[in-house]
Amino acid sequence: MPRRVSDGTVLPLALDRDGDTPMHRQLYDQLRGLILEGRLKAGARLPSSRTLSRELDISRNTVTAAFDQLFAEGYLVGKIGAGSFVSDELPEESLTPRRDTVAPGVQQPRRQGLSRRGARLAALRGSRSTRRTPAFSIGLPDLDSFPFDVWSRLMTKAWRRPPRDLLAHAEPAGYLPLRRAIVDYLRTARGVRCEAEQVIVVAGVQQAIGLACHVLLDEGDVALMEEPGYPGVRGALLGAGVRTETAPVDGEGLDIDAGEAAAPTARLVCVAPSHQYPLGVTMTLARRLKLLDWAQRNDGWVLEDDYDSEYRYAGRPLSALQGLDRDGRVVYAGSFSKVMFPSLRIGYLVVPADLAEPFRLARAALDDHPSTIAQPALAAFIEDGHFAAHLRRMRKLYSERRAALAETLEQRLGGGIAIAPSEAGMHLLARLAPDLAPGIADGEIQTLAARHGVTVSALSAYYAGPTADRGLLLGYSAVPIDRMPDAVERLAKALET
Repeated sequence: MPRRVSDGTVLPLALDRDGDTPMHRQLYDQLRGLILEGRLKAGARLPSSRTLSRELDISRNTVTAAFDQLFAEGYLVGKIGAGSFVSDELPEESLTPRRDTVAPGVQQPRRQGLSRRGARLAALRGSRSTRRTPAFSIGLPDLDSFPFDVWSRLMTKAWRRPPRDLLAHAEPAGYLPLRRAIVDYLRTARGVRCEAEQVIVVAGVQQAIGLACHVLLDEGDVALMEEPGYPGVRGALLGAGVRTETAPVDGEGLDIDAGEAAAPTARLVCVAPSHQYPLGVTMTLARRLKLLDWAQRNDGWVLEDDYDSEYRYAGRPLSALQGLDRDGRVVYAGSFSKVMFPSLRIGYLVVPADLAEPFRLARAALDDHPSTIAQPALAAFIEDGHFAAHLRRMRKLYSERRAALAETLEQRLGGGIAIAPSEAGMHLLARLAPDLAPGIADGEIQTLAARHGVTVSALSAYYAGPTADRGLLLGYSAVPIDRMPDAVERLAKALET
C-alpha cells in the first residue's frame, strides 16, 4: 500500500514477510533507494514511525531501526518537534536521476574488466568441490580425533597473560619458539638440515610459493610444475607474475629431462617428491639427484612441497629432498593444515642460510608479519610432544581407513576401477575402466557424485592441458570405517547413473 510524504510524493513501499532479509533492512533499503533515485527529494518530511508501523502492519521498533540507520548514514535529519526529513546536504548528483541510471541492484558495465592475470587466475580449473562432505573430500583430516581439549588449554595459557611482544608488531619470520620447534621436528622426522633463522612462518604452501617467487624470480621468468599437479601451485605462480610450463610425472616422479627440453629457460621447479599430488608416486633417488643436478647446472631453484609426508604407512617417512641438497638450491615448504585442521593456516618455508635475511625482509615488505594468535600454542603443542603423539594416532587410523576403502571399492566395483599404488597420503586415486560410466568425463562424474551426497575430485582437473586420463581422487582420512560401505554405495550409484 503506497504511503504519502509531506509534499504528496507516493512511497511505493512493499515488505516481504516471508523473505530472508529482515524487514527493518527491507524498509531501509527501499527508503534509501527512493532517496538516491530522487523520488524522495531533499527536505521531504517522512511519515512518523508510529504512522508507518501502523500502515505497514509492522512493529514500531522495526521502523525505528530503519530510520536510525538512515540517520546514521546522513540520509535523514531530525528537526525537534517536526519529524524526520530527507537531508539537504546529500550531493545533488545522488538526488537527481541520471539518464544512464539502471534499475536498482543492476551494476553498470565497466569500461575496464579484469586484468589479464586476473582473468587467468579466475579461469584456473579448481579441483576442490564446494561441498565439504567427509566422504570423500580431499585433504580433510579427521577433525573428531584432534585433541581440542589440549589445544584449547594451550591457547588459553598463551593468551591469559600474553607478553607484550605478542601484542605488538611481530617478527616478520614468525614466532621464534615456534620456528625452533619446527626445526627440531624437521631434523628428526624429515631429515631437513636447517636452523631457526632459516625458517619463515607463512599462511600455507601457496603463500610460501608466492614469497619464494618474489624473492628468487623476476616477472616473466619460467617455472616448471608437475603435470598433473596441484592447481594451487599454478595459481600461486601466476599470482607472482611467473610463466608456467609443465614437466610430466611418471612412476618415478617428475621427469626433469622432459621438463628441461620443454622449457630450457626455466628458473624454478615446483615438486612434491615424497608424495606427488595427485598421482601419489614417490620420486626415486635417481630422479632426485638429477633434479638437484639440473638446479646446479642452470643456476636454478627447486621448491619442495612436502604437504603430507607425515602420513606414510610402509616404513619410515622418506627423508626430504632438501637433505640431499649441498648447493643451497632447495627451498622447502610444509604446512600444519592437513595434519591438524585446515583453518589453522600455518605453514613454513625453510630457505638456504645465505638467503634467510632477504626472505625475512621480503616477508616484511609484502605482508608485514604472520598472525601470532595460534603460534605460541602450536609451539607448545610440538614441544610438549602432543604433535608427535597426534601423528602416531592418525597414521594408524588413516592406514586402517585406507585399507578399508580399498577393500570396499574392490568388493563393490571390482574390475571397474584400478587403484593406483600409494603407501602415503590421505587419498586414493581410482582410475576408471572404459566400460564403467562409458562416455562420461570424470568432471561430470564429480557432479553426479555430489548429487548422491559424496565429494570426489576429478583427476582431469589437475592437468594444465587436455588429457584422456580419467580417474577420481577419494579422500579417506575423515571417513569412519563403518561409514565406508554407504559412501562407496553412493559413489557406485553415481557411476551407474
